[in-house]
Amino acid sequence: MSGVVYLVGAGPGAPDLLTLRAAKLLEKADIVFHDALVHPDIVALAARAEKIAVGKRCGKHSTAQKFINKRLVDAARAHAIVVRLKGGDPMLFGRAQEEIAALEAAGIRYEVVPGITAALAASAELGISLTQRGVARSVALVTPRVGEGENSSEWARSLANADAGAIYMGAGQADAISAALIAAGMSPSTPVAVVENTSLPTATTRYTTLSQLPATANASIVGPVLILVGPQFHAASSVTQKDIAATIDELPRAASR
Repeated sequence: MSGVVYLVGAGPGAPDLLTLRAAKLLEKADIVFHDALVHPDIVALAARAEKIAVGKRCGKHSTAQKFINKRLVDAARAHAIVVRLKGGDPMLFGRAQEEIAALEAAGIRYEVVPGITAALAASAELGISLTQRGVARSVALVTPRVGEGENSSEWARSLANADAGAIYMGAGQADAISAALIAAGMSPSTPVAVVENTSLPTATTRYTTLSQLPATANASIVGPVLILVGPQFHAASSVTQKDIAATIDELPRAASR
């Protein structure tokens, strides 16, 4: 017996942003290997399936990729429908290519089911387009994170050469990110939006600048973080500061003594 492995994108977090195809596959699945950050309500759609957590989170115990690859191949030889459920989109920082290579080497059929990636969800949530006529015509999707045994990348230069960008998996690296982008030629005053738990009811956004990113991103952030960089976030930052100032002005002042 040889089944099919579906590499399925679970989207940015909110269960109702899951695609219809993904939901139908989860309902039919025999076994599901899911990431740590996939919402429990999404995993629960696989009511009849065996569910195995193989999540990866920075600073926490995670399953080795080679082991995941082997589990997918073994599962496909025992089940008809195998789902590998990944946060966001499988083909963006999801290590899907390694799993595809393992499946192809084993002669296992597979299909990739796209999901909404965090950068697009955050852009929609903020109401700020990642591309804007006359402002931002190019967008870089990057991560500073480097796996064990991997060569360092030119992620900072790639983002600095684009009009705007989204930084994935940057939690805990705000100091290094700020320094690397400024060293790559970006202005310290470049507008930044730090989005935590995008698409979820607990989502928060902090507007800042590149030079102030370390102080902002290291302040009480515990959920998944996406860092958006670009001139289009300046207006939002300015409005936010004006709103704060206006609110302060409207507060009742203490009587002078």
